[in-house]
Amino acid sequence: MIPRHRLLSLLAECTGDDIWSVQHCRARRIPETWIEQLSDAYESGFDRKSQTIYTDEGVTNQYHGVRDVDLAIRLADSMGIRVDANAIARLGRARLVQAIKDAVMNGDDRI
Repeated sequence: MIPRHRLLSLLAECTGDDIWSVQHCRARRIPETWIEQLSDAYESGFDRKSQTIYTDEGVTNQYHGVRDVDLAIRLADSMGIRVDANAIARLGRARLVQAIKDAVMNGDDRI
């Protein structure tokens, strides 16, 4: 179990648009089981800028890590906030992460 102050700190780092490297997840003390469950290999899509993956070295074709939107959903679940599957589809990644942050601040138990 992660203390609430750490859950909030991790959630504050989430934007909905980033992929955290496995190394970054470990440095932030994300539970290893979460990393195993949430990490995946992602490929850039070059049709739109929002589909392209950027690293410190520039554009990359593939990247292995954890999408911070998926992490935000897991963090919300750990705080007792249920994220409806329809909300995921309806809001998009960045708006969903903001909705989770708003739910935490408002004391809501579902999105």
